[in-house]
Amino acid sequence: MAQYHVTIDSELLQHLFLSDAKDSSVSKLLESILNQILEAQATEQLRAAPYERTQERQGYRNGTYPHTLTTRVGSITLRVPRLRNGKFSTELFSRYQRSEQAFILALMEMVVNGVSTRKVAEITEELCGTRISKSLVSDLCRRLDPLINAWKNRSLKDNQYPFLIVDALIIRIREDHRVVHRSMLIAIGVNQDGIREVLGFMIGDSESEESWNEFFCWLKDRGLNGVDLVVSDDHRGLVKAVRRNFQGASWQRCQTHFMRNVLDATPRAVHSEVKVHVQAILRAPDMDTARMLLTKTLEAFAKKAPRAMEILEKGFDDATAILELPEKYRKRLRTTNSLERLNEEIRRRERVIRIFPNRDSANRLIGALLLEIDNKWAGGGRYLDMAEYHEHRSCQPKPSSNIFYL
Repeated sequence: MAQYHVTIDSELLQHLFLSDAKDSSVSKLLESILNQILEAQATEQLRAAPYERTQERQGYRNGTYPHTLTTRVGSITLRVPRLRNGKFSTELFSRYQRSEQAFILALMEMVVNGVSTRKVAEITEELCGTRISKSLVSDLCRRLDPLINAWKNRSLKDNQYPFLIVDALIIRIREDHRVVHRSMLIAIGVNQDGIREVLGFMIGDSESEESWNEFFCWLKDRGLNGVDLVVSDDHRGLVKAVRRNFQGASWQRCQTHFMRNVLDATPRAVHSEVKVHVQAILRAPDMDTARMLLTKTLEAFAKKAPRAMEILEKGFDDATAILELPEKYRKRLRTTNSLERLNEEIRRRERVIRIFPNRDSANRLIGALLLEIDNKWAGGGRYLDMAEYHEHRSCQPKPSSNIFYL
């Protein structure tokens, strides 16, 4: 490693110890030292000091140009030597570039984890003594786009995904100088090895059948296959799109939302009783038991809660489709709770931003978060042990009680 002799100006050194503006003094000291190192490195490359006459000289100086660096002690301006017969090279910049990349990644991480660009600018001012604008932070975060797009559009054809869970959440985006509500459609799947994956996300104009159909077609174009059970809420457009795109698959209506629908239509006087009966139906050990409990519940509350019983009877088959699977799979697939928890993580960050400035920024932030979660799931072991499921499917015919047909 090269050794350099550095001269420190006594006045600058005295100012460092006596001045209240410590950060400013440190940055000036660092600037002086680095400029001396640059000059020493130029001498090494040319094999001659300024104005020195020697037969070993490899070229001549041609002045300097300024190069600004933002450091933790403030901005410093370096005088980078120019050479007539070649380009001056220094390890200082390559080392700084590595540090700068780490710094930029830290800024991106702050944004992804829900820190607003305004707050990031304030943090960098505290750390570096220089305020980085919100627009610069946003520009830096655009470097995430290639990584997110590559992951988002990856092929799914190498795996089968027996279990598919889908949901949407509403976000606000600024479009054409006004704030509009858009639906973020999200799908997670459990593959044949029991590993949970974030399969994809898309911003739709609404939760209409057309938006969901476009989303499912995109997933299938990327290779989504082997879907045996789709879990979702009872949204009309979503259910129609599931029927169109996954014919032959069973649909499990989220039991949490189903219970809420039934209880919302139940008179307060029998609210707790109805809840106990419906819970018993949904947690029945098999379909025959569930139907027997359904009959008793309908008889008991036909007059006391007619509207609730109508909803219960109409939605029974959809809410109990999970009973066709072995018991060990029911708890995690009877609701969309696993996806709801993921939505909560998105909401925690989205609340800081409140309104996305455009669709690209929404895709960038939510995509970076989902990519991080997907990587965590991939390294976290199996979500479900699929051995019993594969054995069950090989021995049992596909259930017909809840198969969709067009």
